Amino acid sequence: MSVLNNLIGGLSLGSVYAIIALGYTMVYGIAKMLNFAHGDVIMIGGYMCFCAMQYLGLPPVVGILIAMVVCTVLGVLIESLAYRPLRGAPSLAVLITAIGVSYYLQNAALLIWSSNPKSFTSVVALEPIQLAAGRLTVTGEAIVTIIAAVVIMTALTIFTSRTKMGKAMRAVSEDRGAAQLMGININRTISMTFAIGAALAAIAGVLYCSAYPTLSPTTGSLPGIKAFTAAVFGGIGSIPGAMLGGILLGIIEIFSNAYISTQLSDAIVFAVLIIVLLIKPTGLLGKKIREKV
Repeated sequence: MSVLNNLIGGLSLGSVYAIIALGYTMVYGIAKMLNFAHGDVIMIGGYMCFCAMQYLGLPPVVGILIAMVVCTVLGVLIESLAYRPLRGAPSLAVLITAIGVSYYLQNAALLIWSSNPKSFTSVVALEPIQLAAGRLTVTGEAIVTIIAAVVIMTALTIFTSRTKMGKAMRAVSEDRGAAQLMGININRTISMTFAIGAALAAIAGVLYCSAYPTLSPTTGSLPGIKAFTAAVFGGIGSIPGAMLGGILLGIIEIFSNAYISTQLSDAIVFAVLIIVLLIKPTGLLGKKIREKV
């Protein structure tokens, strides 16, 4: 039963990575930017929900909604103030700016909430399910996280393929100049992409803190890096790829912790990524893009 317990734990952790990776892949797939401040938006989402529940006494659902609203506004502000002026700049300038925004958010959180870790109360009220005479336990957090990841991936797939804004996003991703000539508002489309990514980061932050109930200004750094790895693993720019990469990454990490070494689990995760990219550079579900020169 330990294998099944570890598998459920891997699916739960992988689902969190998948939700974060979906935010990464949305921004990169449409705006062609690597938003390395995404992990810190996760942390802000966790703090917003924590403050709403702890200081204001609001129910968890309201706390999650407040976190989503704040992170959505934050995502739009980051895009308009930090990234939009650099849209025509070299990719290195955008990368350095993203790192700068990340440090800014971490230090702002440090000033506001201090470096002392906060104990986060889970937003999931679902009781654990005991199976096989108690030998197999499925926590409420695991159930909610897995369901949330599947629902979000399905909703994003439908949104990008069937709605007017989703089609505009795909058009901007394919050819920004042609999309603008066809009357698509590039700024609004990219801002919407960042807003969706930031809202997903808020959900992921709350779910991650519910499963691992310690909140600090560096909470989002490691899951953010691993989720970016998951997005590359599955094929960055691909919504199903982000989901697949996140799930596989979570399973590999949990099984490495359980059966190999807790100290080497992160190294094993990145080693698997390197092997996959050597065999398939575009990721598991990524597609090769041919450019005419």
